Amino acid sequence: MSKSIPVITLNDGVTLPVIGLGTYKLKGNKGASSIQSAIDVGYRLLDSAYNYENEGTVGEAVRRSSVPREELRITSKLPGRYQAYDEAVTTIHESLYRAKLEYYDLYLIHWPNPKQDKYVEAWQALIDAKKWGLIRSIGVCNFLPEHIERLEKETGVKPSVNQIELNPFFNQEQQRNWHDENNIKTESWSPLARANEVFQNEILQTIANHHNKSISQVILRWHFQLGAISIPKSSSPARQLENISIFDFSLDDTEMGIISGLTRQDGRIKNQNPATYEEF
Repeated sequence: MSKSIPVITLNDGVTLPVIGLGTYKLKGNKGASSIQSAIDVGYRLLDSAYNYENEGTVGEAVRRSSVPREELRITSKLPGRYQAYDEAVTTIHESLYRAKLEYYDLYLIHWPNPKQDKYVEAWQALIDAKKWGLIRSIGVCNFLPEHIERLEKETGVKPSVNQIELNPFFNQEQQRNWHDENNIKTESWSPLARANEVFQNEILQTIANHHNKSISQVILRWHFQLGAISIPKSSSPARQLENISIFDFSLDDTEMGIISGLTRQDGRIKNQNPATYEEF
């Protein structure tokens, strides 16, 4: 693993860096070059999804990189339309074929889709795929505690990770505390929230100025000190390096509280509530 980014151990023994690269919208040759540059500056965790339509791009970046495959942690996600067991198994294979990989380090159910009510059989497909060596660690995205409790009750297997919407405007304190109590790692998608809005926030700017850091670095340090894995997206090599340069300073308790205090009841970026949202 990269020496510059700390790692954590999941409840199944798999290790993950505490910060990775989000790859949404990074596609084609340009996307592969951006992802390769991230690997070159030190990223070892790459987050993709079937619905991002870029698993092949991620795989190409991995092949272009000089970093051995076993040092990388590559994630993809099962889309909502393929949660039936047989379709889920086929989709896992297809995800691997697209990326030309032999296994994923982490594979997640993208959304619970509660109205469809197939997430338990999708979970069973992930459990079996792990037994077959196609996946090293299995988890979920956007699952509420009741969804995860049902998974464990009906299959006996608990997710290692729940990737959730988490940013200073939506701090997910209750959900994060539940994860901690149940030994599930929190992973943050869109960790920088609405970038234009956070970068104009005077409170965050004051804290950033105090530490001689950027607002994005302060926010990503906040995620780290919360115990969450963040996956900021950037195609710029300079910004990619900036985003992982957060381990030479720390936020004090007051600053952590101020940032967490920016949370809002309507903090979701697109109002995607896992209790009702259905992903295609």
